[in-house]
Amino acid sequence: MSSLAFLVTELQSLASETRRKQPEIREAAEKSIAILRASPEQDVANLAVDDAQSEEVLKPVFMGCATKNAKVVAISLGSLQRLISLKAVPQSAAPLIISTMSDAMSQGVDIQLRILQTLVSLVPNFSAVHGDLLGDALLLCFKLQESRIAVVSSTAAATLRQLVMFVVDKMVAEDRMVDEPNDLIEVTLPDGTIKQLGPSAKDAFSVFEDLCLLANAEKPHFLKLEFLHKTFALELIESVLTNYHELFRQHPELVLLLRHHLCPLLHKALSDRSQFPLMLRCTRVVFLLLKQFSNELRTEAEVFTTLLIRLVTDEDGSGNDQGHGGYGAQRPLWIRVLAMEVVRGLCSDAELMRHTYDRYDSMPESGSNVFGSLVAALNRLVTEKPVLLGTYAQMNGLGVEEAAAGVGAMAGRVAGAAVSGVVGMMGAGSGSTGAPGLSLAGSSMKLQCIDQLDKAEAPPIPEPYIYLLAVQSLVSLCDGLFAFAMPLYTTIIRRPPPSSSSGPSSPPPVRAPPALDLSTLPQDEPSTKHLQIVRSIIETGWPALLAALSFVLATNLSDELFVDVLGAYQGLINTSGILGLATTRDALFFGLSKFAVPTRVVSSLDSYMPHLEPPPTPRSVSVSALSADFGLGIGEKQMPGLSERNMSCLKVFLASALFLAGSLGRSWFQVLEVLQNADYVLTGKGMGVQQSASARRVTSPATSTGTSARSGQTQATTGFSQGAVQRHPLLTDLDPEIMQASIQRLFDASKNLEDSAFKDFVDALCKLSSEMVGMQAGIDVSADESVEDVPLSPKARRRVSGIHIPRTLRSGDFGISKLGHVTMINIHRLIYRTPDVAWDTTTTHLLSIIRLPVAPQSIRVQAARVLDELLLVVPRNLSTAGDLQVEVQRRVLDVLARQVIPDPAAHQSSASVELRKMGLETLHQILQASGHTLLVGWETIFRMLESVCTSGSPPRSNSTDSMTLLSTPPSPILGRKHIALGLGGANEKSHSGLVKIAFQSLKLVCDSVSSLSPEHLRLCISTLGQFGRQADTNIALTAAASLLWSVSDSIQSKRKDADQEPQYSELWMFLLEEELGLCADRRPEVRDGAIQTLFRTMQLYGSTLSAETWNQCVWKITFPLLDCLNTEIRRLSGSGTEPVIEQAWDDSKILALQSVGSIFNDFLAENIMPLESFEKAWEAFVNHVQESVLLDNRNISAPALRCLEKGIKASASAEGETRDRISYILEKVWETIDSLGGAVVKRSSTQTPLSPGTDDSPHKPFTQESLVAFVDMIQSARSTSRLFEGKEWDLERLTRLMAILKGILTYPNSSDYRPDVDSLPPVQAVVMDTIIGIDLSIPGSPSLIMRDLSEYSTLPFLAAFDIHKGQGTTNRITYIALAKKTMPMLVDLFQQFKESLDIYMNGTLEAILSAYSIPVKLKYECPAPSKYGKDLPLWKTATTCFLRIIKDATVQMRTLSKDISDEQIESIWRQILDVFRGGILADCSAAESFSLEVQEIEENFDLALIASLEADVVPCLGDARVPDDLVSLLARILHQGSRIYEQEENERLEVEVNINPSGGGRRASSFGNGKKVQNVEHMPDFGSTNFGLLVPRERFSYWCFDLLFLICADNGGNGDDSRKRLAALSLSSLLNRCRTALVGFVADEALRGNLPFPRLVLAREEELLYILRKALALRLWPGSLWAALSDDPSKYCITQPDIDTGNLKTPSALIADAVKRSSIGHLFHFYPVLCEIASIPRRTPSVRVIPNAQGIKVNGKDQFHGVSEIDSRTLARECLLQVGKEMGVAR
Repeated sequence: MSSLAFLVTELQSLASETRRKQPEIREAAEKSIAILRASPEQDVANLAVDDAQSEEVLKPVFMGCATKNAKVVAISLGSLQRLISLKAVPQSAAPLIISTMSDAMSQGVDIQLRILQTLVSLVPNFSAVHGDLLGDALLLCFKLQESRIAVVSSTAAATLRQLVMFVVDKMVAEDRMVDEPNDLIEVTLPDGTIKQLGPSAKDAFSVFEDLCLLANAEKPHFLKLEFLHKTFALELIESVLTNYHELFRQHPELVLLLRHHLCPLLHKALSDRSQFPLMLRCTRVVFLLLKQFSNELRTEAEVFTTLLIRLVTDEDGSGNDQGHGGYGAQRPLWIRVLAMEVVRGLCSDAELMRHTYDRYDSMPESGSNVFGSLVAALNRLVTEKPVLLGTYAQMNGLGVEEAAAGVGAMAGRVAGAAVSGVVGMMGAGSGSTGAPGLSLAGSSMKLQCIDQLDKAEAPPIPEPYIYLLAVQSLVSLCDGLFAFAMPLYTTIIRRPPPSSSSGPSSPPPVRAPPALDLSTLPQDEPSTKHLQIVRSIIETGWPALLAALSFVLATNLSDELFVDVLGAYQGLINTSGILGLATTRDALFFGLSKFAVPTRVVSSLDSYMPHLEPPPTPRSVSVSALSADFGLGIGEKQMPGLSERNMSCLKVFLASALFLAGSLGRSWFQVLEVLQNADYVLTGKGMGVQQSASARRVTSPATSTGTSARSGQTQATTGFSQGAVQRHPLLTDLDPEIMQASIQRLFDASKNLEDSAFKDFVDALCKLSSEMVGMQAGIDVSADESVEDVPLSPKARRRVSGIHIPRTLRSGDFGISKLGHVTMINIHRLIYRTPDVAWDTTTTHLLSIIRLPVAPQSIRVQAARVLDELLLVVPRNLSTAGDLQVEVQRRVLDVLARQVIPDPAAHQSSASVELRKMGLETLHQILQASGHTLLVGWETIFRMLESVCTSGSPPRSNSTDSMTLLSTPPSPILGRKHIALGLGGANEKSHSGLVKIAFQSLKLVCDSVSSLSPEHLRLCISTLGQFGRQADTNIALTAAASLLWSVSDSIQSKRKDADQEPQYSELWMFLLEEELGLCADRRPEVRDGAIQTLFRTMQLYGSTLSAETWNQCVWKITFPLLDCLNTEIRRLSGSGTEPVIEQAWDDSKILALQSVGSIFNDFLAENIMPLESFEKAWEAFVNHVQESVLLDNRNISAPALRCLEKGIKASASAEGETRDRISYILEKVWETIDSLGGAVVKRSSTQTPLSPGTDDSPHKPFTQESLVAFVDMIQSARSTSRLFEGKEWDLERLTRLMAILKGILTYPNSSDYRPDVDSLPPVQAVVMDTIIGIDLSIPGSPSLIMRDLSEYSTLPFLAAFDIHKGQGTTNRITYIALAKKTMPMLVDLFQQFKESLDIYMNGTLEAILSAYSIPVKLKYECPAPSKYGKDLPLWKTATTCFLRIIKDATVQMRTLSKDISDEQIESIWRQILDVFRGGILADCSAAESFSLEVQEIEENFDLALIASLEADVVPCLGDARVPDDLVSLLARILHQGSRIYEQEENERLEVEVNINPSGGGRRASSFGNGKKVQNVEHMPDFGSTNFGLLVPRERFSYWCFDLLFLICADNGGNGDDSRKRLAALSLSSLLNRCRTALVGFVADEALRGNLPFPRLVLAREEELLYILRKALALRLWPGSLWAALSDDPSKYCITQPDIDTGNLKTPSALIADAVKRSSIGHLFHFYPVLCEIASIPRRTPSVRVIPNAQGIKVNGKDQFHGVSEIDSRTLARECLLQVGKEMGVAR
């Protein structure tokens, strides 16, 4: 419902209520309702106009309010409120409304609540409510607020707050008006001035003024009140100030009210002995004034702040507060708490604190110190009751007291056991002293005191609450300073300097910037001024803040308070650092370091010794546990370590140091010293002590301080948070490993430092390291001395940090370790900056430690390792060329020389030797990383590497006599001075180690040979030759295989210079001779490496060699090397040499052949073929390959053939005159192919694989790999020949090629056959690829290819064999995948060349068909087509392919019949029919095991044969050129295929003579020619009950029968002569087939009688019915039977001679001759048996047929409805009727 509807409803209720007693009100209400109903809702606002209509609407409301009936008054007020909400009341009615409500105010509670609701709607909706009218409205609320009824009083108070807010809102709206109001009113301000205000402003001013006056118990000016509770007045004032402080700041007159009325009131209330409710509200208002009006009320704000500080610190609390009615002896706690809560709120406002300092403390002339007093007050407050706050003992570390006290304190611990246990149980947390301490849970109030407005008395306040407030205030102060300064600092450091441009070339901001210099910032910016204020605040207040925070950190704080205080401490440090307050920052760092790494922990750790005790017994364990429970700690000695809070402080220390890294300067020494101590505690002795696991007990934060069962720093730092909720980040990740990672991150940050800051950092680190090393070496080092500069004096000293060396030396130095890390991450700074930044300091310090003999060896080794790593990285990162590169390289090598070259006067100890070895390793690594960039120092490098090779060489192989000319004596190393190793009695092992290191460096020198002079190169080559003959195989191999090659690379690169070419050419030949001498080494690794390097060198630079050089390389290097290898291999063959050695020499030759092949591939055409001796060289090369294939071990064959293949391919790119030599190359290659192919064919002609040990041939069996390589080589030769000659090989060569490929394909003696069922193995694949690639445009080539492919298709059935593989396993070679590949391929080739006469004339087509006939005949006896897949069976593939070929072949044979000889016609048709015969008569008994669905699918597949016969064969088979026996063969096939059952023929009349015993399947056994039709006049007088067996596929037999009837029938006269010939030659088979069934049935029926027979008999009956129906429907060609019965059916199939009446004397003879010419002559032929069937007395077989569909007439009728059942007698009679009709004697 809408508001209007509700209003109408209420007026109706008013009318109903006054219907009897006040009818006038009812009438007025009804009129009002009528007016409202007549006015649409959108026009209700029009009622606000002063007119009679609006009066009529309001009349019943006012009349109802005038009654004394409470219910009527309530309804009337509700209606009035609705009207006001709808704004349907004119402004002029406001006085009357207020007056009416005033009169009704004395009514009941409901009426009063209605009045209050109406006032809430009235004041904001009536702009005319101003001045006295507003005062009257507010007076109503004030009066109702004084009601004793709670609901009325509280509602009135809330309404009054709303109305006051509405009044001020109107003032805000008035201020927003563009035009000033016209009706301005003069107002006298508190200071006596007069100001004109608008109506709303005047109302707000008057109301707020009266509230202040009422709160001060003064008479109001505007409100007509005599009294108002001060608390309520203050609440209203607070509400106004909270919501409209911005409005007050905009209106000076309102600020005057605050200054003249409110501030004195508040000051008096705070100073007097006020009650809690009043004091509470006064403090709340004071807080608002200080936060929102401190700038407008500066003096008042100072007074209030000072007063709050006095209240907090309880100043004058014991004296008489004269003039203010003091509190007596002591102020209540709640007053201090209220003041402290206000102070906490003020401290949380960072901007207010800055302004406070700026207004008072920063002006010396003002003499005010508000902020300083506040900080001092907070400091005094937190330190007021230290006993109450307690202390956290573990802030001094773990195990410190026990470690420091020693055994002497044991008695005291025992005596105080009971007390310690009790205190421990009362403790608040681990490490506490037993005092409760501070925590948010235990020290705070659920609702802060200043918010408890509903309390008349002060609530109970926890005693520590005020100290909690003080701590929170300190935290807020520090956080506020940091929160303000940090964003500005970030912005300033990212701001580009004024002189730099803003373009992309501007320098990036410094990631570790220095402190801010405020003098360089724009002074007119507010941010600069505020930064100066913050700086001044910290500069003046840091002592108090440091003292307070340090004290609080040591107290027993809860975790949440601890992290707050610690975070504030961190913020104070960071703020001091970024503002450049070095003194403050260092003091704060120092204070925090005492908590992070307590000094006593460090000093106690060295003296700590783990408690060694005997194995524990049950008694000792129980005593230890009891002692631990009572805090005795006698179970085991507590190990010194860091507590959780120590680790938290350390975490903050690290974070602050990382943040201020760019501004620490010389303070780094203090920071690094703390980090060293922390690292010592975390990773040193404290982490290495192993304690008894049985004595360890982990204590949680709730255990007592007396409990000493916590052992080990790991438990101390990780056991605090077990079972706790998620903790603050400062209290997490405090494991030693994580803290070490944090320390490491600090050192990682050094890469972000500027140069000056980085220099300070490195100086401090070196200074710290020097002091520590000097302390361990027993010498004293001052701050400005290095270790080398001090005299050696044994002196142990304690450092300020507490570290000393009591018993044992440390294994490493913290400073050296970190110095190494710092230099690594700042390596570019060391390279590209001047040496004085870090290089000189770092290297000098490290060398001084290395050369300090009294220093511990571990530290010297550590310094050497750091120095070596530095020297390694510098060249690696040097990317600038020029003078700087030379300078840096010289700098690095000079420093390295000082380490490697010993002092001649110094004794060389084992430690010195180790350091020198490290230097040599460094040299090796420098050369490895940067040797190619070295510009200076090669003489020094060679001097360090010399004199390490022995003069002896390993013994050579026995075969090296053949290489005498290839071996060259080692060249002496000239100009070298042998220097003693200086190892002081070094043994052979140490010498070997130096040799290895030196050789590693020599290898790297070879990587930088491009910078060597020719003299250095010759020395390098000679040295490499010596290393190649060393006993160490690895060294010799490396020298021979890689280093000489790298030197060759350098030499060849310098040969490009024409001036230097002779000199470097000589060097290169010298290198080849040195390499060749290593090619016959007895060690296969060295030998192979030398061979590989030799040929790689030739291959890499062959394009630059002259013809003479190539001639020498061929005849003096390549062929001699091959001859040597051949000689050695054939000498070892059969000599009983170990197979491993023989195989190694084979591998060497394989490598040589592969290398020669690569040389020929790259350089044959351009460099070798132009040689005069090329033909001789090529012949020698081919002979080498042929001998390798035929004579060497078979694993060499494939590489040798591949080598030749590369040569063939390379020759194809020859151009110009050399191209003529390709024919010579190809001819020699063909001779090799023919020779190798002959060997393969000879082996494959054996047809059976040879067993191991039975092969007497000198040639070893070919492997499949070698055969693949052979075929690939053949392909290359063919491709090159076609490219060169532009044509394919001739037919003769292709024929030889196909013979070779066939021999390869059927090679039976390989030992590495692969499965060939699912996919082609490599040999078959490459053979097929080769065949596919033959150009078939060569005459005769298609026939050649198809004949061979046809033969390949038969291999799975004719040539599959087993390979015996040892241990009784065999591997079957099936050729199945090959057949699956070739059978479809034959179809494609035939279709491509089906128009070619050759394939019909040369037997190609017969070969194809013959290939298909084998799987077609075998059918289900074919091998499986796949092993893992589901490929189509082979016989199906063959059948499909065969039918595709037949479809095209029969057509093309008819097209090309004139060109095809009769013999070929006969041969082709004979082969076609043979395939059909095999498919139709194949043995299908295996299919009986299939499911019926599969059997149907298989049978339907065979239907394609019948369809193809009908569509493709029948139309063409009757051609005159096809012999009669072939034409009749189809009918005989169908005759045999139409048999429904199988029976021994000797039990029947012999009707056929077998002439083709080779027919497929079991049906072919009785296959005959059927030349003559058997006479049926003589009926057999015997039958049989042996009915044989049903054939597997009865339906397929009927399909054959159908086709047999079809080929004999007259097809409507549309057939040609060939069809008539086919019918005449096939009719005898049809008649014999039908006669056999009919006669057999008649004979068997006599025996069978009416007895039921099995399914076979039913099948015979179905056969009988089928034959009778088909015979009845059959119509022959006219004269077809006469021709079939003649001596020459083909002659008389078209036309028959006239009836010879001369020779046919009798009528029967004439009739017999005539009926043979009839189209139903077959019925005459069957006349006797038809008569027998028609006369059978018993029920004969029947069938239900639709006669029309069968083409049968029954009783001469051919039209009848429904399905008719006819039996054999009926059908026989119908046949006889047809005979009678034909003779003209039928009815």
